Amino acid sequence: MLHEYLSLKNYAHIGDAIWEVFVRNYVIYKTSNSKQLHKMTTDRVNATFQMNLLELITPELTIDELELVKRARNLPIPIGRRSIQHDYRLATAFEVIIGYWYLHDKDRLKKFEEKFKSTEFFN
Repeated sequence: MLHEYLSLKNYAHIGDAIWEVFVRNYVIYKTSNSKQLHKMTTDRVNATFQMNLLELITPELTIDELELVKRARNLPIPIGRRSIQHDYRLATAFEVIIGYWYLHDKDRLKKFEEKFKSTEFFN
């Protein structure tokens, strides 16, 4: 069983920040044009993109990680996001697992970061 020390919302909060830093670190090596940097970042830091990555990695998650994701996708949704509720819930679950790995299993996070960089989503 995974050791949880924080609430799922707190894991999502840090996971969101870690994901954005990961993406920004990736795109700075692709261009120096500020408009392109912004577009490349926002194309990858959004609910739909994160949902797609969660679906990509789900077969590789442990039983405990899947349970964490399942609980995270059931968190309450901010009222302004209800129009994309399904995507937003899965993106939040993605951020939770990223945050959890960042705080408790950096080797696992690194493994999946490498996987993300090698997908067609990133190229």
